[in-house]
Amino acid sequence: ASVAVHPEDERYKHLHGKFCVHPFQERKLPIICDPILVDMTFGTGVVKVTPARDHNDFECGKRNKLDFVDILDDDGLITQEGGKFAGMKRYDARYAIMKELKELRQFHGEQPNKMSIGVCSKSGDIIEPRMKPQWYVDRTDMAKRATDAVRNGELKIGPDKWGERTFFDYLDNIRPWCISRQLWWGHRIPAYYIEREGKDELEAIETESWVAGRTEEEAIERAKKKKYRLRGRSSETAKAHRG
Repeated sequence: ASVAVHPEDERYKHLHGKFCVHPFQERKLPIICDPILVDMTFGTGVVKVTPARDHNDFECGKRNKLDFVDILDDDGLITQEGGKFAGMKRYDARYAIMKELKELRQFHGEQPNKMSIGVCSKSGDIIEPRMKPQWYVDRTDMAKRATDAVRNGELKIGPDKWGERTFFDYLDNIRPWCISRQLWWGHRIPAYYIEREGKDELEAIETESWVAGRTEEEAIERAKKKKYRLRGRSSETAKAHRG
């Protein structure tokens, strides 16, 4: 989606706010400045940014309002966004891209680089980050109650101040908790599809097509506030999303 440099890197200051051209598609990529993502002392000091394919790039994409382009489908194949490499398996595409870059004389070498790669505990395969609709629990209020209890002396964290600092560092910066996690089995989530007037098919990936509640009655009330009808309240078509 873009190329990032450090705003204080003298080598690239003349490129701030400009664009580079994608080597395989006639698409301009903005050159952005991001002091959080880029370490100007590492390598070339230039980082490719793929917001839909990496956790750190995702945050960078939000900070800089970049496009989120997903080039991998559910089968691990390159999507149409990949141009001439569409339909190829991910690893095959990597070798094909390297070959093409060499033919274009745009390949300038490689070197070993230690990095952390997520591996599935069940299949042993490399995990590929992808954007998916998820269910989250907001933990802000819960975290504040816990930190308030420590700060006002109701609860003590031991055995030393190090534990307390770790406690505050985690809970003061708490993030929403993902409870869906892409499992094919697990706990049922009390969320329901909403049936909209004039729509024949459910739009499961749209946020507005869902409503949640601790009980079905609560979910129905929330659906009414949206002026929609909860699908199949008391019939076989009633649906609750399983995470």
